[in-house]
Amino acid sequence: MKRTTKILLALLVLLIVGRLLLPYFVLRYVNKVLADMGSYTGRIEDVNIALLRGAYQIENLRIRKINGKVKEPFLYIPKADLSIEWKSLFKGELVGEVEAYEPELNFAFSNNESERQTGEEVDWTVLVKDLLPIQINRFAVINGRIDLASLITKPRADLSMQRFNGEIRNIRNVEEVSGKLPSPVWATGDIPGYGGTMRFDANMYLLKPMPDFNYDLRFTNIEMTKLNEMARAYANIDFERGRLNVFSEMAMNDGKLNGYVKPLTKEMKIFKLNENENRSVGRFFTELLAQGGTALLKNQKLDQVATRIPLSGTVEEVKVGLWPTIFGVLRNAYIQAFKGEFDNDITFKDALSNFREDLKEKRAERKAERREKREKRKEERQQRREQRREGRP
Repeated sequence: MKRTTKILLALLVLLIVGRLLLPYFVLRYVNKVLADMGSYTGRIEDVNIALLRGAYQIENLRIRKINGKVKEPFLYIPKADLSIEWKSLFKGELVGEVEAYEPELNFAFSNNESERQTGEEVDWTVLVKDLLPIQINRFAVINGRIDLASLITKPRADLSMQRFNGEIRNIRNVEEVSGKLPSPVWATGDIPGYGGTMRFDANMYLLKPMPDFNYDLRFTNIEMTKLNEMARAYANIDFERGRLNVFSEMAMNDGKLNGYVKPLTKEMKIFKLNENENRSVGRFFTELLAQGGTALLKNQKLDQVATRIPLSGTVEEVKVGLWPTIFGVLRNAYIQAFKGEFDNDITFKDALSNFREDLKEKRAERKAERREKREKRKEERQQRREQRREGRP
């Protein structure tokens, strides 16, 4: 056997042995990274390597809160694929993409630390960087589930979103596009506990501590009878029937936002004379008045009560337009009914214009402060001159 042949065979054996041992080393490395996340810890059961694709898959990832009382893990992913994004590589950018299959995310809200599970204590960007040490440009969720336990504590209200699918692309702005929002985002999900569905579409700029965005969000066909526990607690009423649709558009630039929320109810009925449940006298008259108000404020033709609630301000302080909201109810009832769709009148330029107006106000304030300081210095100089004159012989 020639020496060259022996060398090639030896290299082939080394590659095969290395390929067989690589999953073992990757498994150990990933579990080491997941083991120490502060108040959370995690583990995976297996790793599969796909060298030709520049990828690896992790199986049965579980992340739990240490000493937590929530039985469900904070995050469970049966399978995740982490790989190089080849189309970006052809453009000269080495970035990665992540696909999570049937993930489950379990949030729990509570004032008790051991019963709270929100993940806010962990810097998840650092974790992702450690698991895939190249920047992520695409992230996708396939058939996931998100559970929010005790989203409202009194009365307790849980929210479960199932068949959740979503995708974020061009996170690292590999594909240059005109405008400031280069990253498209979409997500859909079912809300079986309330009988509705969700759809979210947005464009974002994610390379900032506080991302800029322009989104459309809608919840459709929510059964109002599913809201009765909260309605009894906060309004002393319950619904006999009705469907709720909610449409919202929002744009934000550098923390300044502008948008609206548009709720529409269809075929809503509150009062029923012969209600089966034991009903107090107070609730009887409250529901009677609410039903009377609904009859006055609904669009009779469409059997619809609706309004548009304008929102503006900053992330720290969101302002709600009260009078436009009230006028919106009357407009829907007596002038022109709101449509069950987006108004398409909120753009990223709206948030940008608000931001510019805010800058103008701040510049005007600084200008006034400088003018005040100049006047003060002028008065001080005048006082000193007068003191020097008075001190002359």
